[in-house]
Amino acid sequence: MRFALYFTPGPDSDLADLGERWLGRSAATGKVLDHPELPGLAGSDLAAITGPARRYGFHGTLKAPFRLAESVNESDLLAAMKRFAAETHAFEIPALKLSLLEGFLALTPDGSVDQLSAFANRVVEHFEPLRAELSEKEIERRNPDRLSSEELKNLVRWGYPYVFDRFRFHMTLSTRLPEADAAKVMGAATDYFAPVTGRPVPVDALTLSVEPEPGAPFQIHTRMPLASQQLRKTA
Repeated sequence: MRFALYFTPGPDSDLADLGERWLGRSAATGKVLDHPELPGLAGSDLAAITGPARRYGFHGTLKAPFRLAESVNESDLLAAMKRFAAETHAFEIPALKLSLLEGFLALTPDGSVDQLSAFANRVVEHFEPLRAELSEKEIERRNPDRLSSEELKNLVRWGYPYVFDRFRFHMTLSTRLPEADAAKVMGAATDYFAPVTGRPVPVDALTLSVEPEPGAPFQIHTRMPLASQQLRKTA
């Protein structure tokens, strides 16, 4: 079993609804959802390009999937979440925009990311004592030969290459797209996500997601509200 710490939007929000329907699955309920039929992009097309993202659910990674250390159990993890949430204030991502990241379509921040980065850094550090060290096989799955020296150090020290200076918040929406398809998918996504892009997104909870067994879809275990719903806006 592996756990992960994610940002997920409020379950009743437009962002959650649009993201889950785009991927074709709700990680909160486990239900398979019908993909939308969009101009130039059929539901079957979406099903084909969202498979891996669908398994993880609609989210932004804060601490990548990890196994618990031998001395740690699920209750310890939930207690650590409660401590973290009690001392962490809600804030806002100024806005989201659509981006292509090395061929992957994703929602990314638009505006200052200082608060978001600081939040992610604290998540990585706070929960690190609960994480089991990576096995050699787990390290190999990250293709260490393709990582920079800093990313490789992060992988060994923190269990994930893309933390701290290498962190870039994103909510994945596709597999790597062929160049010939990228513009079509981006155009359809731009119209589809227009109701939620360009406006503030509250970060008011920390989400624990679980992979019950290797290769199984991730499920939302707990969405724990942060200490204050009085949002602290980014300057």
